Amino acid sequence: QVALVESGGGLVQPGGSLRLSCAASGTIFGLYAMGWYRQAPGKQHDFVAGISSRGSTNYADDVKGRFTISRDNAKSTMYLQMNSLKPEDTAVYYCNVAGSWGQGTLVTVSE
Repeated sequence: QVALVESGGGLVQPGGSLRLSCAASGTIFGLYAMGWYRQAPGKQHDFVAGISSRGSTNYADDVKGRFTISRDNAKSTMYLQMNSLKPEDTAVYYCNVAGSWGQGTLVTVSE
């Protein structure tokens, strides 16, 4: 069974940066594609970014150029570097690895 723990969320002003982490256990981390998703209040669960087992990445259009997904297989950890944050990025961010979900971490972008 895969266990995921997200961290790094918080309150940040518009234009600021945060780095989210997703630490995994209970799986051979390097074998899997994985990704980040988010859910804003009253909205659906949306894809944010994905990374393949070989490191290829893809992004939702509204975060391209601002967010960077990466992974460290030796640490069984995935990251999401978020720059130039906007109020509309406010959401609970979830990681997904091997079909399992973390508990989510809240990102709030506000003055």
